[in-house]
Amino acid sequence: MSRNGQRGQAAVPSAEFRSYYGRAVLKTPVWEWKIPAYLFTGGLSAGSAMLAAGADLTGRPDLRRTGRLAALGSLVVSTVLLIADLGRPERFHHMLRVAKPSSPMSVGTWILVAYGPGAGVGGLAELVPSGLRRTLPGRLLCRMARPAGLAAAAVAPGVASYTAVLLSQTAVPAWHEAHPCLPFVFTGSAAASGGGLGMALTPVAQAGPARRLAVVGALLETAASRMLGRQTGVSAEAYSTGRAGRLKSWAEALTAGGAAGTVLARRSRTAAVASGLALLAGSALQRFAVFEAGVASTKDPKYVVVPQRERVDAGIPVRGDDRAPAGGAG
Repeated sequence: MSRNGQRGQAAVPSAEFRSYYGRAVLKTPVWEWKIPAYLFTGGLSAGSAMLAAGADLTGRPDLRRTGRLAALGSLVVSTVLLIADLGRPERFHHMLRVAKPSSPMSVGTWILVAYGPGAGVGGLAELVPSGLRRTLPGRLLCRMARPAGLAAAAVAPGVASYTAVLLSQTAVPAWHEAHPCLPFVFTGSAAASGGGLGMALTPVAQAGPARRLAVVGALLETAASRMLGRQTGVSAEAYSTGRAGRLKSWAEALTAGGAAGTVLARRSRTAAVASGLALLAGSALQRFAVFEAGVASTKDPKYVVVPQRERVDAGIPVRGDDRAPAGGAG
C-alpha cells in the first residue's frame, strides 16, 4: 500500500527467465551428433525390415534383397553409433543384466535384442554366394531367412518408436512435452526412409510397395510433426526457432517433395532415385531437428518455469503434493 492509502502499481516488470542465479535450470544433454544419427539409422533399419518382409511375401526378390541388406547395414551402423556415444562397449552389455518394464531404456534394449537376430539372418542370407547356397549351412541359412525376416518385421515398429518414448521420458522440456506426438513422428519417419531407400535402390517394376510405404510414412511424419508444434505448449517454440526450426522446415519440405515425386517414380528411375534420396534426407533432418529442439529447451529456463507456473495457476498438484486443500472436509 502507498502512504496515501491507495494501492500502487507493481514496480517490478515481468521476469524474463534467463538463468537461476547464473546457472541453467537443467543440464544440457552431453550427447553429440552420434545420437540423432543413431535415431535415424535405427528407424531406417526398422522401415527396411518391414518393407523386406512384405516384398518376400509378395514375390519381389530385388526389393526383398534391398530391404534385408538395408535393415542389417543400418542396424550395424546404429549399433556402432550407440556404442561410440556410450564410450565403453560393455555398458550396452550391462543393460542386459536386468529387464525393467518401467524403464524405456531397458525395454528398448530388449527390443533391439529381439530384433537384431532376425534382421541379421535375413541380411546374411542375401550375402551368401550362389555356390555356397548348395551346401548344408547355406541351405539352412536361406530357409531361416523368411521366418527370421518376419520376426524382425514384427518387432520393427517397436524399434522405430521406442527411442521417441525414451526421449519423452527425460526431463528435457521439448521432448517431455511432445510425448503424445513424438512416437508418431519417429514411426512415420522410419517408414518414409525405408520406403525411400527401397525406391532408390530397386527397379521401378518391383518398387511399388516401397512407394506406398514411403507415401504413408511421409504423410504420418508430416502430420505428426505439425501437431508437434501445436501441442507442446511453450516448448513448441523450441521446434520453430533457431537451428531446430530451420532443420524442421527443411525436413518437412524434403519429405513433402519426396512424397510428391513418387507419382513420377512409377515410371522414371531418375525420379525414383531423386524422390527416395529426398525422403531419406528429410527423415534424417527430422531426427536432428528434434534433437536440436531438446538441447535448445534446456538452455532457456522459461521452458521449465512457465509450464510449472501454468500448472500451479490451473490448480494442478505438483508431483508429491497430494495433500487435501486447506479447509477441506475432515
